[in-house]
Amino acid sequence: MLDQTAAKHGIVGGYVPERPDWTIPQDWAAYTASEHGVWRTLFERQMQRIKGRACAAYMDGLSQLPITADAIPDFDELSEVLQRRTGWTVVAVPGMVPNDVFFNHLANRRFPAGQFIRTPDQLDYLQEPDVFHDLFGHVPMMMNPAMADFMQAYGEGGLRAEKLGVLDRLARLYWYTVEFGLVEEGEGVRIFGAGILSSFTETAFALESPSPNRIGFDLKRVMRTTYRIDDFQEGYFVLPSVDALMEFAQTDFGPVYAAIEGLPDLTPGRIEPDDRVFHAGTGEYHML
Repeated sequence: MLDQTAAKHGIVGGYVPERPDWTIPQDWAAYTASEHGVWRTLFERQMQRIKGRACAAYMDGLSQLPITADAIPDFDELSEVLQRRTGWTVVAVPGMVPNDVFFNHLANRRFPAGQFIRTPDQLDYLQEPDVFHDLFGHVPMMMNPAMADFMQAYGEGGLRAEKLGVLDRLARLYWYTVEFGLVEEGEGVRIFGAGILSSFTETAFALESPSPNRIGFDLKRVMRTTYRIDDFQEGYFVLPSVDALMEFAQTDFGPVYAAIEGLPDLTPGRIEPDDRVFHAGTGEYHML
């Protein structure tokens, strides 16, 4: 039987569940009024923030899911809708999980979501993804068939990349799409990455700040580019459409890894001669 401490919310920092897949009960009934209040605050202010900034696929997915300001969503209710639409489910985990566990979940169309929520003094930044980041940021895009297929393929590809010793290359693809991706839409650029969509400050920074580069997406270029985990990004990559993710879901990355083997990493703030530049950043934010 699962240790009863696993039912408490806010478990992070070294806790290892008994189940080999790291899943735990969400235990929705155990959320406190204060925790639902944090969700409400985050949801309401972020809904205002993403207006005109989030891509259509995200907004469409959000509108069809039981994700509202009223309370922290129930994973089972989300899974029921997702399962019908794209075959995915949401499973609860206590925080970040080992790579092989994460990839196995994705490969089997299970999205592992942290079941804890940040505290009121952590509204603007939390190092470890919580239930708001995972549900508000990620899950609406999982309603899109292209993202759904890409995420499954990424899980399968992650297991292979670990064996090949190239996981750092593949991780950059995830970072610059699923977490911090931008996409061309109509006459402008919109957001589809969860790391941006769940961040009050980066939602505006990613699209409107003069500081970061915004560069057309190129797979080899992305796999060579490092990224920041401690601050706003120095550069973002812009997909031509969300449907482009479907192409990556069907791509054999073996030849790509071979083509960039031995080539030096690129820093996130630089612009290469062959880049399609949407915006050449001033870099001023990271000079401060």
